[in-house]
Amino acid sequence: MMKKHKRATVADLLAEKGKRQLTMLRVTSLEEADAAEKAGIDIVSVPPSLLGPVFREIAPTLFAIPGLEYGDHVSAEDYLRAAFAALKAGGDAVYCAASLQTIRRMRDEGIPVCGHLGLIPSKATWTGGFRAVGKTAASAAEIWRQTKALEEAGAFAAEIEVVPGDVAAAISSNTSMLMISMGAGSGCDAQYLFADDVLGANRDHTPRHAKIYRDFAAEHDRLQRERIAAFTEFAEDVRTGAYPEKRHLVGIDDAELEIFLQRLKSETGDS
Repeated sequence: MMKKHKRATVADLLAEKGKRQLTMLRVTSLEEADAAEKAGIDIVSVPPSLLGPVFREIAPTLFAIPGLEYGDHVSAEDYLRAAFAALKAGGDAVYCAASLQTIRRMRDEGIPVCGHLGLIPSKATWTGGFRAVGKTAASAAEIWRQTKALEEAGAFAAEIEVVPGDVAAAISSNTSMLMISMGAGSGCDAQYLFADDVLGANRDHTPRHAKIYRDFAAEHDRLQRERIAAFTEFAEDVRTGAYPEKRHLVGIDDAELEIFLQRLKSETGDS
């Protein structure tokens, strides 16, 4: 078991391969990061902007993988600069779906990289859109080829998304990379879900692989109704004079007020 009194390293995670299922969440707020820390989650995917001293104060043991969004960077040098900035801000590795050349460049600088296999949203047009990948022998063989290429390029881990469980398990057992399953079964090394799906906060399409544990969408609707009601009551109080009341105001001694009013009168010439 990884020691929870300190943050895991890449070596610690790789040592867990084949021993137990790690847990991973996509979190996008400090509140979600705090909850993940307190829940004992192993790994989080985060937007780079979330990292920093406050993040690390509330989430000291989470292994954080900031995503270098595909298309936000162009050259390998762009990715390198973004990766170093993310690591400096408190990240432990970076997610990158760019070319193998770019991943090799980061590997050469000692930057831990998590790649992507199977359904890759930013490249889904090449595999038929947002649909499962690896359902034929030829498609599964292509994922295996990409796995070996990613491994050779120096990635330490790879998210494998919406691939048949048996295919993903076979691939996972034949690669040294940490294989992170998103809808690819329990034969990989980690299970990955988005916090929005776990919390039931996503109003869009819910992926087949997602499991909803709470109904935050309904709670958000309730809070919005309360928000509108509170704003409406405030506006009505202002219109009727019910707000502000005396208790909302700062007082002044009567004598001091009279001195001020006399001075104001003399300066403005009011009679």
